[in-house]
Amino acid sequence: MGEGEAEDEILLEFTPTWIVAAVCSIIVLISLVVERLLHYLGKFLKRKNQKPLFEALGKVKEELMLLGFISLLLTVFQSTIVKICIPRGWTDHLLPCKKDSSTDLAATTAHYFAGATRWKRRLLSSQESYCNAKNEVPLLSLEALHQLHIFIFVLAITHVVFSVLTMVLAGLKIREWKHWEDSIKASDSGDGPRTVSHLNQFEFIRDRFKGFGKDSRFLGWLYSFGKQFYGSVTKSDYTTMRLGFVMTHCGSNPKFDFHKYMVRALEADFRKVVGISWYLWIFVVVFLLLNVGGWHTYFWIAFMPLILLLAVGTKLEHVISQLAHDIAEKHSAIEGDLVVKPSDDHFWFSRPKIVLYLIHFILFQNAFEISFFFWILSTYGFDSCIMGKLQYIVPRLVIGVIIQILCSYSTLPLYAIVTQMGSSFKAIFEEHVQQSLIGWANKAKRRKGPRSGYGSSKAGSAGSEEESSRGVPLQKLGRGDRNKGLESV
Repeated sequence: MGEGEAEDEILLEFTPTWIVAAVCSIIVLISLVVERLLHYLGKFLKRKNQKPLFEALGKVKEELMLLGFISLLLTVFQSTIVKICIPRGWTDHLLPCKKDSSTDLAATTAHYFAGATRWKRRLLSSQESYCNAKNEVPLLSLEALHQLHIFIFVLAITHVVFSVLTMVLAGLKIREWKHWEDSIKASDSGDGPRTVSHLNQFEFIRDRFKGFGKDSRFLGWLYSFGKQFYGSVTKSDYTTMRLGFVMTHCGSNPKFDFHKYMVRALEADFRKVVGISWYLWIFVVVFLLLNVGGWHTYFWIAFMPLILLLAVGTKLEHVISQLAHDIAEKHSAIEGDLVVKPSDDHFWFSRPKIVLYLIHFILFQNAFEISFFFWILSTYGFDSCIMGKLQYIVPRLVIGVIIQILCSYSTLPLYAIVTQMGSSFKAIFEEHVQQSLIGWANKAKRRKGPRSGYGSSKAGSAGSEEESSRGVPLQKLGRGDRNKGLESV
């Protein structure tokens, strides 16, 4: 080992103490600043009664804790991992970059495991000799572990940032609907004369109903596909779905603030989107396995979130159209206002939550594509073989931008309002109101059935809490409790 190499490998015991203290101080200072910022942000959200966003912040902290644990595992076990030796022939298969046959085997192996020379990191001589003595190579080098560590960190941070960005942009779009809510309340004159109107007089029916028969079904789906790109939700859509929700779930409170409820419901769902679930990590592992040179996996997989996003947007638009068809197929004229009937049957497998899971996967996969691109760019450079050719790079970036914009300004706002057309009502009341509802449900259960001892009472209490967390149909509540809950939304 030369003098220059020895200088690059100075151990901690020969490092000046002022350097060690300075580096530690900077790392600790940055960590404390980030921790304090998250702490004060949490206090701000609690002071503003933003419980869903506060819980989403807790998800972010969980992700940071998971990253710290991954970091610890990679650091503690790196000396063990690099001493796991495998036959040289095993490294000739499923490579992200094809080896040059004219290059010496040892040099190509070193290039594959050591990565970019800009990092100037080397395997320790003892670890090299450990596997070389067996005529084998390390399972993973220190440099590869270091780069893998950085990639996992960049992926998690990018996903959180993109999720927050999507939520903020979607919130700005949804706030544009606030003046519709205000105008509806201002024009509501109470119980007036009920007139009979033909369905064609309603703008909602004219826009959404495409007739009967097979041709109309095809035109309906085609219309729903194109509608997500422009004016995904119109005033007539908002007014009709709002009235259907109010009449179904809170008929005794016609001045119910549907817009505020919808925003809070979306915030409650956001805490599920911002995290990285176990099945998303499985996707990462599968992608890393299939990222073989010549397959262009990173290019083809970029179309997956785009296709899913278009499918989700089309389905949400079609749910609105289906509400119009349900009315038009049963009536030719109606008395009073046009009232649609929310139902879970309009959604895939009668489960509106499937849409949220798909949006979660779409946001994560798009963040994965973007983070993978920037990680390759910063680690290996633009001309790296793992980056691919220009004709594969540009479409990936364009697709990523399209997904981010479409999801922020169309799909997520659509999700916020259309999922309210399900059969259930989400319990997103204030904490004290939710406790009152749980107490009322417990009393109602005790009055309804015979007492069966402590065990049955405890089970009833647990069941009530579970029902409150899932969603409480307001028809089950008494008028006093129901109005109290609605006023707090």
